[in-house]
Amino acid sequence: MTAEPLTRRAVLHTVWPIVLANASAPLLGLADTAVIGRTGSVEALGAIALGALVFSFVYWGFGFLRMATTGFVAQAEGAGDGDGVRLSIVRPVLMGLALGLGLWALQWPIGRASLALLDGSAAVEADAAVYIATRIWGAPAALATFALVGALIGLGETRRLLVVQVALNGLNIGLDVLFAGAWGMGAQGVALGTALAEWFGLALAGWMVIRVLRLRGLWGPVDRAALLDGAALRGLFAAQLDIMLRTLLLLLGGFGWFTNVGARFGDATLAANHVLLQLVSFSAFVLDGFAFATEALVGRARGAGDRAAFDRALWRTGELAVLAAALLAAGVAFGGRPLVAALTDLAPVRAVAAAHLPWAALYVLLSVAAFQLDGVFIGATRTRAMRDAAFWSLAGFLGLSWALMAPLGNHGLWLAFVGYVVLRALTLGARLPALRRDVGRADR
Repeated sequence: MTAEPLTRRAVLHTVWPIVLANASAPLLGLADTAVIGRTGSVEALGAIALGALVFSFVYWGFGFLRMATTGFVAQAEGAGDGDGVRLSIVRPVLMGLALGLGLWALQWPIGRASLALLDGSAAVEADAAVYIATRIWGAPAALATFALVGALIGLGETRRLLVVQVALNGLNIGLDVLFAGAWGMGAQGVALGTALAEWFGLALAGWMVIRVLRLRGLWGPVDRAALLDGAALRGLFAAQLDIMLRTLLLLLGGFGWFTNVGARFGDATLAANHVLLQLVSFSAFVLDGFAFATEALVGRARGAGDRAAFDRALWRTGELAVLAAALLAAGVAFGGRPLVAALTDLAPVRAVAAAHLPWAALYVLLSVAAFQLDGVFIGATRTRAMRDAAFWSLAGFLGLSWALMAPLGNHGLWLAFVGYVVLRALTLGARLPALRRDVGRADR
C-alpha cells in the first residue's frame, strides 16, 4: 500500500469489507435468538442470553490478540522483513491456542463464577452451564482466529477477512438451525454449532493467511530460536498487556460507568440510554473500518520508515472517516426517532431517547478523532501511550460526570460522555507529533 499512490478509492476498497464483516456478527446473535425463540423453551432462551454474555465478555478481554498482531505484521511487511511477518503471526496464534486451552481447563470455576454474578433462575442457570461447557471447546480456535484476523488486517487483506467472517457466521447459523431447530438440542445445540464453526473459522483464516504469504513471497519456515526470542516476546507481551488495560479502562470503566450511573435516573432513562448506545455502536462498525485501514497503512509506513506515507495514511483515511462520521451523525440526529421507534415501542423510553438524540449524534460526530488515533497508535504499536491516554481520559470523564450530573441530570451525563471521547482524542493527539517525528528515524 505504501509503495503506491494512496487514493480515496483504495481506502474505501479496504474499508467496506471490514464494515460488512463487523455487521455480520450481530446477525448471528439474532439468528440464535430466533432459532431458540421459535423452537426452544423460555429457559433455553435465557440460557443462551447468559452464556453468550459470558463468552462475549471473556473473548472481548482477549481482543489484544487481534490489535497487537495487526501493528506488528504491518510494520514487518513495511520493512520487507518476511521472517518478521511470519513470526508476528505465529507467536500470537500459538498464544491464542494456549490461552484457549487455559480457558477450557478452567471452565468449571469460570462458569460457576460467571453464573454467580448473573441472576438467573435455577433452570436457566442449568441450561447455561451446559451451554458454557459445550461452547468452551471452541475457545482455542476462537482466540487463535483473533490473531489471524489481525494478520489479515495488517496485510491489508480485508476482503479475505470478510470471506472468513461471513463463512464462519453463515456456517454457525446453519449448524444452529440444524442442531437446535431440527434436532431439538436447545441451548446445547447452539453452543455446539458455535464451537464447530469456530474451528472451521480457524482453518479457513489460516488457509487465507498462508495463501496471502505465498502470493507475496513471504512464506517460509519459522526459526524456532527466533520464535522464542526473549526480547521479542517481552515486547509482544508488553504491547498486549497495554492494550488489555486500555480496553478495560475504556469499556469497563467508561461505558460501564455510563450505564451504571444512568440507572440512577430511573428505568426509562436507563433503557433509553441503552437504546441510544445501540445507535452509537452501529456507527462504530463503520468508523472501525477506517480505523482498521489506518492501522495497516500506518504500520507499513512506520516499518518502511516512510514519513510521507505516514502522512498520506493519516490524511486519506482521516478525511473519509470524518465524512462518514458527519453522515452517521446526521442520520442519528434527523433519523433517530424512527430508529428508536424500531427498537422499542415503550412510550416513556421513546420520549427520553428522543430528548437525548442530539447528544448521541454529537458523540458519533466527535468520536471519529478517537477512532482514527486509536488506529494510528495500534498500527505504530505505541501501546503504552494508548494505555496512559485511556487512564487520563477516564479520570476526566469521572470528574466531568460528577460535576455535571447534579445540575443537568442525564443531560449532564451525556455531556460528560461526549467530553470523554474528546478527551480520548486530545490525550492521544498530544502524542501524535512525537510519533510522526519518530517515523523514519534510524533509532526508532
